[in-house]
Amino acid sequence: MTVRVLAAGDRFVLPGLLADALRARVDAELEIAELSLPWPDVPFGPVAEVVEASGSEDELIEALQGVRVCVTQMAPITARVLEACPDLEFVAVGRGGPVNVNLAAAAKRGVAVSSAPGRNATATAEHTIALTLAAMRRIPQVHADLAGGTWRGDYYRYDSVGLELEGRTVGLIGYGAIGSRVARVAAGFGANVVVSDPYVDPETLKGIAEAVELPELLERSQVVSMHARLTPETTGMIGAAQIAAMPRGAVLVNCARGALVDYEAVCDALDSGHLFAAAFDVFPTEPIPAASRLLRTEGIVMTPHLAGASRETAHNAAAITAAEVARFLAGEPLLHRQN
Repeated sequence: MTVRVLAAGDRFVLPGLLADALRARVDAELEIAELSLPWPDVPFGPVAEVVEASGSEDELIEALQGVRVCVTQMAPITARVLEACPDLEFVAVGRGGPVNVNLAAAAKRGVAVSSAPGRNATATAEHTIALTLAAMRRIPQVHADLAGGTWRGDYYRYDSVGLELEGRTVGLIGYGAIGSRVARVAAGFGANVVVSDPYVDPETLKGIAEAVELPELLERSQVVSMHARLTPETTGMIGAAQIAAMPRGAVLVNCARGALVDYEAVCDALDSGHLFAAAFDVFPTEPIPAASRLLRTEGIVMTPHLAGASRETAHNAAAITAAEVARFLAGEPLLHRQN
């Protein structure tokens, strides 16, 4: 029996990548329709009751008629969509958390939902290290000066030179798929790595890092990098008091979620010289508002939420979701079920 599948990709995780992965990994006979959503050329946002979605309910409802399985990254799987698509049985979301899916409504209708944890772990870890080094050595600022025709020999002055990672203590707040990779790379640079994570298994730290409580991590770390999940408890967990507890001349890095950090407090600490530099890939409001201090405070290296953006991430998303579809159609337990 032919299984009808919708590969609702976008301009990052291409519909064709999803379709190719499905054909390579699923033994069942598939009829695959492709839908291309406009993200990232058009920013994602809330659609009805779900967040970080791309496209409209109407176009998705039309594309899902008669479809049993939907593979996507950003499509809005809302209560209205689920109600209008009675043949839908399974949604495989190619991202770490299926925030574009109404999980309760899906469960109520018997629609299974899975995700793709770890798909961008390597990309984000590498980007974290890249931003850290760029901030410590002021690479973006020096490049901009040189591209503008100014040779900044004054950066060789003792008070202006950059910092090395080797021999420094790097504190990681969170030790999941991304934080653990950052720890291994930082340790490879010769850094001393400490970790604060209430869920960490000490056995996984042996030879790499030391587990400590957050106050000790802040007190000891010349580099602090955020890798915690955003929850009500972690929102704003790094504010003025926590930054003040860090050594003078420290560096703060955030490639996790913007709401973890009070960015006003960061700007204050940079202006006062307490922080040497900061590096951010995520922000409380995206895109960054034109009036934000982040755009005019010196010592900040920024990228526009690109840490997880690599070609390998797109292929990983397709492969993980296709493997889940294969399990679903074979009647096997899903590895990454979310409802």
